[in-house]
Amino acid sequence: MTNFPWLTVIAALPAVGALVVALLPKGRDLLAKQTALAFSVLTLVLAVVMATGFDPADPAFQFVEEYAWIPAFGIHYAVGVDGIGLVLVLLTAFLTPVVVLASWNDADPGVGSPSGEQRVVPKRSVKTFFALMLALEALSLGVFAATDVFLFYILFEATLIPIYFLIGSFGGPRRAYAAVKFLIYSLVGGLLMLAAVVGLYVVSAQELEDGPSFLLSALAQLDIDPATQKWLFLGFFVAFAIKAPMWPVHTWLPDAAREATPGTAVLLVAVLDKIGTFGMIRFCLQLFPEASRWATPAVIVLAVISVIYGAILAIGQRDIKRLIAYTSVSHFGVIILGIFAMTSLGQTGATLYMVNHGLSTAALFLVAGYLIARRGSAEIGDFGGVDKVAPRLSGVFLFAILSGLSLPGLAPFVSEFLALAGTFRRYEVAAVIATLSIILAALYMLILYQRTMTGPTKPAVESMPDLRPREALAVAPLVVLLLALGLFPKPAIDVISPAVEQTMTRVGVTDPAPAVPVTAPSEGGK
Repeated sequence: MTNFPWLTVIAALPAVGALVVALLPKGRDLLAKQTALAFSVLTLVLAVVMATGFDPADPAFQFVEEYAWIPAFGIHYAVGVDGIGLVLVLLTAFLTPVVVLASWNDADPGVGSPSGEQRVVPKRSVKTFFALMLALEALSLGVFAATDVFLFYILFEATLIPIYFLIGSFGGPRRAYAAVKFLIYSLVGGLLMLAAVVGLYVVSAQELEDGPSFLLSALAQLDIDPATQKWLFLGFFVAFAIKAPMWPVHTWLPDAAREATPGTAVLLVAVLDKIGTFGMIRFCLQLFPEASRWATPAVIVLAVISVIYGAILAIGQRDIKRLIAYTSVSHFGVIILGIFAMTSLGQTGATLYMVNHGLSTAALFLVAGYLIARRGSAEIGDFGGVDKVAPRLSGVFLFAILSGLSLPGLAPFVSEFLALAGTFRRYEVAAVIATLSIILAALYMLILYQRTMTGPTKPAVESMPDLRPREALAVAPLVVLLLALGLFPKPAIDVISPAVEQTMTRVGVTDPAPAVPVTAPSEGGK
């Protein structure tokens, strides 16, 4: 099975599913949901089967496919994954069926909330909602697997289409504003990246004997002069910083997350935004190593600001989904710190944090969505005493809260610790300041739980139903993985570490020497 086109099939399967769902007869809403769930589950199964054939000790790209697409311009259909790409492919394949199941009724028309408030009527049909989800999954899988820069750029930009319609057609009262704001920010970043992609084409045409190429393997051999490298780096980095999102180009996220359905918010923050931090490792560091070292001090400062700024703003939020969005700004700051600390520990932690943050944020958004659908409001002040009337729902929300504040024993703790420890080895002051976010996280997360779940039961939540079987089935896999990766992260770290070492070699940096000299033991062990 070594020659089987795993990545093409895995990415094509949800694309075919999206087409099948879109072509279903009008009014067959239940069939559309079942079809979307079936295709997403099958994609996950194939991704897991593929992963069993991955060699963790090999840092090179595996499951490689390469075909000439537009030979005159050196453009290829080229895909492959190293350890970094593999874990993000698995994250995407895992979260999509979870989101489909959790969003089962989110696009249904004409459903009033339990509090009597009328939901905003979706602009499009149920089958369109689930077809867009599958399309977004297909494009995201392609992005994480692309090893041709032009192919990556096309898929990077194409992801905007389904997420724009998911927000703009199925979101809240200000969905049009949020969708357009997200689109404008993303298009600006995409235009800057396009300019850099064109620059890479010109440089490769001048330096490569066989003509221009967009293959990563070919571009990595270019000897780009420092000035040009800096401009190309900035074109890619700004686009990825917007996507991540990173302060000060983060302001689209709270609005988009607030107006999106909970499932769409999960795909946006837990999957789509990871393309930004993934791109920093895959393209910024590997294609522009000298420019990456030049920009590192500025990036470290911006990342620290993101960490503290996001945490402080989360404390003051009155809306549950905006609060979760600002926590993600803070967490992405930690991820970027780990990437640009230029240590193997930091980059391993950052990559693992991409996965663990995706799981944790998915749990937070989905359970928050259950609460909001029951209450008919996302305002924190409209809740209170939920633990007395819905103890199971309250318990799952507490688990998500604890994962969000990186409680030891849960998955985010390990990755956050590694990212900060790796940063401390080279940038002590930045790491110390960023570590303050741990205290702030405990503050905003526990305040959220205290104000919504404890205290006197408010009249509006007295009849709130507890966790339903379908809802429990959707969040159960998240709970299991958050526990498993928290207690035993070694398999994931073993997959990620060789790819990180390869990246470090490409950038031309090594881990700092230990502060305390390590001496060999004397004879007799004394």
